[in-house]
Amino acid sequence: MTIIFLLGFIYYGNNYVAMSDKKKLRRVPVTVLTGFLGSGKTTLLNHILSSTEHNMKFAIVENEFGDIGIDENILVESSEEEIIEVVNGCLCCNVRGDLTELLYDMYDRIKDFDGLIIETTGLADPAPVAQTFFVDERISKRYELDGIITVVDSKNIIQHIEEEKPDGIENESVEQIAFADKILLNKTDLVDEKELLNVESQIKSINGFAPIFRTKHGIIEPKKLINIGSFDLKRTLEMDPEFLDIDAEHEHDQRVTSISSRFDGSLNINKLNGWIGEMIENKGADLFRYKGILSVEGMKHKFVYQGVHMLFGGAYSQELMWKKNEKRECTFVFIGRDLNHKELEEGFINCKAEKLRFKEGEMIYANVDGFKKGKILKCWDEGNPYRVEIQDDEKKNVWVPIDDDEYVRKEI
Repeated sequence: MTIIFLLGFIYYGNNYVAMSDKKKLRRVPVTVLTGFLGSGKTTLLNHILSSTEHNMKFAIVENEFGDIGIDENILVESSEEEIIEVVNGCLCCNVRGDLTELLYDMYDRIKDFDGLIIETTGLADPAPVAQTFFVDERISKRYELDGIITVVDSKNIIQHIEEEKPDGIENESVEQIAFADKILLNKTDLVDEKELLNVESQIKSINGFAPIFRTKHGIIEPKKLINIGSFDLKRTLEMDPEFLDIDAEHEHDQRVTSISSRFDGSLNINKLNGWIGEMIENKGADLFRYKGILSVEGMKHKFVYQGVHMLFGGAYSQELMWKKNEKRECTFVFIGRDLNHKELEEGFINCKAEKLRFKEGEMIYANVDGFKKGKILKCWDEGNPYRVEIQDDEKKNVWVPIDDDEYVRKEI
């Protein structure tokens, strides 16, 4: 478990539960933020944390499926929130006991916050997480479940809803929608109106009670989602009579695993793009989510890389810079079905920045629609091994993406 503390802001509310005549506890409102891998939960959470509309202060519990945390580095930093990250497990099962103890232990630090937001892993069933706030008396006296918010990826949700699971294995996407009090139909810019109507119809067939909000990039007025008392225990029990049964079975699809990889140093971003592109061409349907915080050779800013199925991309973060004495490293997490862990690990390692063969000022031949004579002006320029000036009348500058004979040679 990795814990990151950011100092909290004090707020005094009126929502108290009497324990005795001498002592009262305020019940902290809790919002459970769920949704399948890559739906946009962290983007929504960033929007809530950075919004100036609500003037509320929150504690955040982040859950990562894997042993390396990525999202904690992507979340906006504020001195008015407390962020606690729980890694290497799913809150709805094998680290659920940790959640109970964490909630109990952290209460005194956050009891005056406006609320607690729990972002679950994309593979979590929200029911066992919600159950925590009813079956443990220590927790139910200190917290109240305000609502379950499910973020849905408009582009990919249908394939997840319709996926056939092995006998006895639940469909996480269906469970997340079924237990939602509010549903965000996110990434609506990636599909047309006909597709959106079909997605909405599918969602309503699973959960006809929860209002649906269409969003792009998770942008929505936070007051529509949090601290609104939307969780309905009676409706939940009608839908799932075993909701309060702590012994009810809960089993994930064992074909779905995660692999986390880290190495010291920097990588060649062109190698990474080529590797990811080749991989999603062959295994895109099985790559549910992949993301990383990367050190790109020659660049000062950290590179945030994210992908969902066939869609991937990244950008240099203007907020995250490599500090002067900070050790550079690259971390990456893959979550998917039937992953070849060894192949992924080796592929990522092979993206390391290569030791360059040439120096600034050397004359070489660069492959620009055939090999042409050029002069190396700079090494590791904008993430590329070389910037080369072609020795012709135009004196055009080109980047060499990878230092091997396919792109650059000493002689021809």
